[in-house]
Amino acid sequence: MTRAKLRAPKGESWLTLEDFAGQTSGLMAIVGQSALDARRHGVGGLVDRLVGLFGRRHVWIELQRHFRRDEQSSIQSLIDLSAAFRVPVFASNGVRFATPDARPLYDVFTCLRHKTTLERAGRRLTPNAERYLKPPEHMTRLFADLPQALAGTEALAEQLEFTLADLGYRFPDYPVPDGETQASFLRRLTQVGARDRYRPYHDRARAQIQRELDLIEKLDLAGYFLIVWDVVNFCRQQGILVQGRGSAANSAVCYALGITAVDPVGMELLFERFLSEERGEWPDIDLDLPSGDRRERVIQYVYERYGKLGAAMTANVITYRGRSAAREVGKVLSIPEEEIDRLARLMSQFEYIDPGETIARNLRETGLDPDDPRFRLFGALWQQMQDLPRHLGQHSGGMVVCQGRLDEVVPLENATMPGRVVVQWDKDDCADLGIVKVDLLGLGMMAALEEALLIVNGDEGPRAEGKGRMQKVDLAHLPPDDPAVYRMLQAADTIGIFQVESRAQMATLPRLKPERFYDLVVEVAIIRPGPIVGKMVHPYLARRRGDQPVTYAHPALEPVLKRTLGVPLFQEQLLRMAMVVAGFTGGEAEELRRAMGFKRSVKRMQQIEARLRDGMAKNGITGEAADQIVLSITSFALYGFPESHAASFALIVYASAYLKAHYPAAFYTALLNNQPMGFYSPATLVKDAQRHGVRFAPIDVQISTWNCFVQDDGAIRLGLRYVRGLRDQIGQRIEGAEGRAQRAEGTGQRAARFTSFDELVARAGLRQDELRMLAEIGALASLGGDRRSALWQAERAGRPAGPLLMDTDRDANTDADTTSSSLPDFSTSRPADFHDRPASPLPSMSLPDRVRADYDGTGLTIGPHPMSFLRASLATRGVQRARDLLNARAGRRVRVAGAVLVRQRPGTAKGFVFLSLEDETGIANVIVTPDVFAAYKRVIVDESYLLVEGVLQNQDGAVSVKADRVDALRHEGPEIASHDFY
Repeated sequence: MTRAKLRAPKGESWLTLEDFAGQTSGLMAIVGQSALDARRHGVGGLVDRLVGLFGRRHVWIELQRHFRRDEQSSIQSLIDLSAAFRVPVFASNGVRFATPDARPLYDVFTCLRHKTTLERAGRRLTPNAERYLKPPEHMTRLFADLPQALAGTEALAEQLEFTLADLGYRFPDYPVPDGETQASFLRRLTQVGARDRYRPYHDRARAQIQRELDLIEKLDLAGYFLIVWDVVNFCRQQGILVQGRGSAANSAVCYALGITAVDPVGMELLFERFLSEERGEWPDIDLDLPSGDRRERVIQYVYERYGKLGAAMTANVITYRGRSAAREVGKVLSIPEEEIDRLARLMSQFEYIDPGETIARNLRETGLDPDDPRFRLFGALWQQMQDLPRHLGQHSGGMVVCQGRLDEVVPLENATMPGRVVVQWDKDDCADLGIVKVDLLGLGMMAALEEALLIVNGDEGPRAEGKGRMQKVDLAHLPPDDPAVYRMLQAADTIGIFQVESRAQMATLPRLKPERFYDLVVEVAIIRPGPIVGKMVHPYLARRRGDQPVTYAHPALEPVLKRTLGVPLFQEQLLRMAMVVAGFTGGEAEELRRAMGFKRSVKRMQQIEARLRDGMAKNGITGEAADQIVLSITSFALYGFPESHAASFALIVYASAYLKAHYPAAFYTALLNNQPMGFYSPATLVKDAQRHGVRFAPIDVQISTWNCFVQDDGAIRLGLRYVRGLRDQIGQRIEGAEGRAQRAEGTGQRAARFTSFDELVARAGLRQDELRMLAEIGALASLGGDRRSALWQAERAGRPAGPLLMDTDRDANTDADTTSSSLPDFSTSRPADFHDRPASPLPSMSLPDRVRADYDGTGLTIGPHPMSFLRASLATRGVQRARDLLNARAGRRVRVAGAVLVRQRPGTAKGFVFLSLEDETGIANVIVTPDVFAAYKRVIVDESYLLVEGVLQNQDGAVSVKADRVDALRHEGPEIASHDFY
């Protein structure tokens, strides 16, 4: 299987019968209708070849009956071949679907596979619904006249003894120096690291590390820790940011080895959440790396270290969901493209599904007839297709490694990305079968932090921030509890900051008012399904404000819950609760958490709960206190967030907030260069940066590089990467172009890259559409004139010169493939002067036109926000700016308008919808109740600009508008990207 996949492109397999020569041990060859293809194989030729390859005892001829008129003749021919070559027959049904009513959906998949429609599929479709999984009694009746075929089915099934119970997988041994075992080498490395991490290396840390090392040796896991340590060391040596997270942050050994950055001893984290003897499975260590090329270097290092057949990425099963299913079904049913677009938008469901929401109602609201047979069929097929496999992708970062050849354990295939190999099983399959995975996860914020530090610590970095020379900034040694950071967080000024930039986080920050690092740990974890479903958020915030007393279900829980004011927020707390009140061991507590996890077993849950209650009873905890503790654990374990994970993320939260507070130009530059990432579009990031005093310079072919950069004057110069439609290689060619004119004249000044449109086209190899886009966004302004004039000249320069436009003083050859050595000598010509050319008949762009052109061409603008052009009109209608809401009186009626940045309908919010509207002053948050959403659904979902009327709310500084009316804001504003959780 691996050979067939690796020699072919993604999605294909190439294998011939010759590939089986000498490798048929344990295999059975099954042949059916294809054995009768005499034109290809000759009469009986295919069976003859199979018998020669596999042996007579391992070849079987398959008989199928689907009530087709011509099949009896084929069955008789196959029986004759069986007799001729003395190989057995067996009965099957060539199953394609489980039940007969699944046949229409199977036809849809047939059409998709052949890239056709139901109307044109013809004989590609199955003629009836007989190829379903028939019960034994049906098959017995179907082949009553061929008892040998039924007997053959039973005999073949008895011979197929393959099992996944023992695949022979073995984790690689890590090479250690002579005289050392993996366990002893790990101990020595850990002690060295511990003395560096713990200063002084105190008794609590020594005892915890000793306990962990003893268990690691007992479970024979030392090699696993050494391999992860090796990957981390590679990152350090290559200058690649790396940080372990997840339950691995509960391990003092991981902390000592430099894998994680959180001190689990100091934070009193529970090791058993990461590893225990009772779990009987491998630990899971996740490494966060900068996304993009830096992470790919680490992945390729693992491939190089363990070989192409010794390491692979885990697979990820991509399924059909709302939009993808709607588009595929629509195409197969020959629904017009514009109606498919409407259906796709309609079927992009919010996370919360209204019980009263039907496909018929949605179709009617969208202007489509629900009684149309096409749409009725569409609705049925769309629902059946949900969550079915679409294709096999690759996991975001999971890698498996093996001692020896991985393809002897699991089939491998090529990934779409060159240089990568993927196992054909997903992460859950690998875990169930004991195959160890190491997650090398690409985190956009890690890439942004790495780049921001390069800018800050580079020659021009500190000058760009206007602070002169200073000590280099190091993430590992940032000033703790920086006041500017916490002022910014308390004000929910968190656009661009890792993990705390969402609408829900922004609404919580002013109420939680973080003052120290552990508050960030809580903030990361509290806006999660666990605390929300378990109704822990409001009690925690009320206790933090002093509105409620801090209480505990039992005094024994105070040491466990004291840091979170008596409210359980973390998985580790639930484990400790079971250990304290019921006497569970750490391993038993972890077993409890897993029993309450996603794959819940009612029987197993009942058994664990009985043990929990028995243990509490022995400690004198019964009645209401016991019920409250059980409720806390059972309701929270499913969604609870690990404290170790929250602490790891909180480090990145603090680092990103620190850079935003003290080095905003570097911070926003790095964010813009590492898109897509985070919660907001580049357009919103630019506007937020401008509100923080960051200046921007426009894209300019004479100055801009592919990426954005900080200029000597501290302004951010936008990069060519934001020009829509500009090919990467052309952008890189523009960046790499060397100026000639000034250098040739010996002025010593920075040389302009291009002296004219002709030179730009010739040297960069621009297409007409690329040149036109550069003109529209103002990137050619330095060549002279305004945007419309540049457009006029772009049309001339981008086309072959005819007799009427031919320049008489230069060769007008603008072939994109011409090398620089054969180009005209532009260095002797003076810069282009628009006065030398015919005047453009096009009027100059107005400011609103330029802003629209910016959004159309780059997705952002450094000019005014589109809402600013409507402000005078809106003010006369009583519409307030987002910034004004902060000082308005709570409870009063207000009107607010803006571009929609976020639409969200969380599954935990009982049908409420949350909107974020942006205007020229900031972001206004809007809460839409279920009844208001039902009344204005199509406006809320479809319109880019909204006008909202409602009541102002202010909860401890978290300001929002509770809407009772939502209207479309009709104007010619540009489309602004929104982040919609449908």
